Amino acid sequence: MTKQIQPDLAPGHEPAAGAPPAKPRAGALQPLRTYFLTGVIITAPIGITVYIAVGFITFVDRHVTPLIPEVYQPRHYLPFSVPGFGLVLVLVGLTLVGFLAANILGRQLVRLGERLVGRMPVVRNIYGALKQIFETVLTPSSSSFRQVVMIEYPRRGVWALAFLANERSGEPGQRIGVECITLYLPTAVNPTSGYLLFVPRADAIFLEMSVEDAMKMILSGGVVVPPVLALPLALPPAARATLSQPEDT
Repeated sequence: MTKQIQPDLAPGHEPAAGAPPAKPRAGALQPLRTYFLTGVIITAPIGITVYIAVGFITFVDRHVTPLIPEVYQPRHYLPFSVPGFGLVLVLVGLTLVGFLAANILGRQLVRLGERLVGRMPVVRNIYGALKQIFETVLTPSSSSFRQVVMIEYPRRGVWALAFLANERSGEPGQRIGVECITLYLPTAVNPTSGYLLFVPRADAIFLEMSVEDAMKMILSGGVVVPPVLALPLALPPAARATLSQPEDT
């Protein structure tokens, strides 16, 4: 039998009978570890945000600046290049196009261009789909992707976050025979992929959560949970019926 060797204790410092073992002292590197993690928490979001912003600005400048004549570029008058010059031109150009398209002459030109595109067999389908998507998503009065919904998915009793894509469901809703809404259910961490769902309105819970908070939860895989106020229980009828059913014995 192996005998456990106890450390020598000074007289009068023997542990009492039944007392829990003493916890080991924190190492001298524990404060340094805490400081390091605190520094990472503070600097990592700032660094990643700056990296993405600089990359986007550089990407736009690299593709827009060569289209500008050399005489109009800032580096022609300054000893250095001005980052973001191409992005500023893109923003000004898009605003100018929107201003011109809002006038009577601009609308006539847009209709003429759409007629020309409508005569191209393949291009007209792509243009029509893209135009409808942008008009639906970017219109200020549109509710697309501005409302967070919770539904039972992939089975009863399991809930998932989704975004309201459309208040209507078209033919799928008519085929089902009940009022349905069109939802986009993104996958965690990578919300660019997901599922298109047609869900009865009565089975969906419209949340007070903002789209930004929902995206934080999805991108973090549930690590980031936004604060929530005390809200009443708002389960749909089907879910309440499922929870009220007695368990089989």
